[in-house]
Amino acid sequence: MKTVWVVGAGGLLGSALCRQYLAQGDTLYLPAERLAWSERERLLAQLSANVAAFSERVSLSGQWEVVWAAGVGTMATPPEALVRETEALEVFLAALGSNARLAATPGAIGFASSAGAIYAGALDEVISEVTPVAPTTPYARAKLGQEELVRAFAVSRPGIRLLIARFSTLYGSGQAAGKQQGLLTHIARSIVRNQPIQIYVPFDTIRDYLCASDAAAQLIAVLRGTASARQLTKIVASEHPTTIAEVVATFKRVARRQPRIVTSASARAALYGRRMQFRSNVAATDQDLPATSLAVGIAQLLEAERVRFARP
Repeated sequence: MKTVWVVGAGGLLGSALCRQYLAQGDTLYLPAERLAWSERERLLAQLSANVAAFSERVSLSGQWEVVWAAGVGTMATPPEALVRETEALEVFLAALGSNARLAATPGAIGFASSAGAIYAGALDEVISEVTPVAPTTPYARAKLGQEELVRAFAVSRPGIRLLIARFSTLYGSGQAAGKQQGLLTHIARSIVRNQPIQIYVPFDTIRDYLCASDAAAQLIAVLRGTASARQLTKIVASEHPTTIAEVVATFKRVARRQPRIVTSASARAALYGRRMQFRSNVAATDQDLPATSLAVGIAQLLEAERVRFARP
C-alpha cells in the first residue's frame, strides 16, 4: 500500500486516477481545499503547505507516489496564461525536493503530458517515442518545458522514479464543461440537449481516442512495473485510429438518433495535426489492462450526460 497524491484530482484524468488507486487499495492524500489556479500567491502557498501535509501522511505507509495531472491549459491557450501552470509546477517540485521526509522515503512521480499537442506537427504516419517532437502551439511548448522540469528534478534524486506519460485524446464523463476541448463530450452533451454540434475540422481527420479510465490504469501499471527504469517517457494511447466521420457514425448508432452536425471553418483547426496515429514501443506491460471500445465508451458518455442533464 502506498500513499498517493493526484494533483488535479478533480479533472478528467485525475478523477479516473483516484478511482483506480482506491480500487487497488492505496491511500489517497486529498488536500483540504481546491487549488486556486486563478490566484497566484494563494496557489503557491497551497502547494507548499500541501507538500508538507502529504509528507506527514507518507510517514505512515513508507512509500509515496505523486501524479501531476493538473492544469487548465488547452491547445488554444495563449502563452501568458500558461506561465502560471509552469510556475506552479516549479514551486511544487521545489517543495517536494526540500522535504526531508520525502527525500528519505522511496517515491515515484507520474507526469501527464499531451501526445496530441507535442507531436502536432510530426510528419511520421505512425507516431512513436522515437518520433521527433513537433510542437505547433504555446501549450505544446509549455508541456515540453514542464517535462524538462520534472526530468531535471528526477535526475538529481536517485531515489525517485519518473514516468512522463504522453496521452492521446482522452475522453470521459468527468470532462469540464467550460474547458474548450473534448469533441466526444461536446457531441454527447449536444445530442442529449438536442442542440446542433459544431465541428471545425474535416471529417477525415484522424485521432486516437482513449477512455480516461483506461489511461489511468495504464499510467499506474507502467509507473509501478518499470522498477529498472528510473526515467521513462511513454506514449499512452488506444492505438486505434478513428476518423471524425467514424465518431459521428458511432454516436448515431449508439444514440439511435441523427446528430445535428454543423460544419464550419476555424483558424484553430490549423493548430491540430490532420492525422494523429500512435504506437508505443516502450514499457509494454503483461498486465491484463482494460481496453474500452469506442462504442462502449460513447455509450457510457451518453448515459453520464443524460444523468447530468436530468440532475444538473
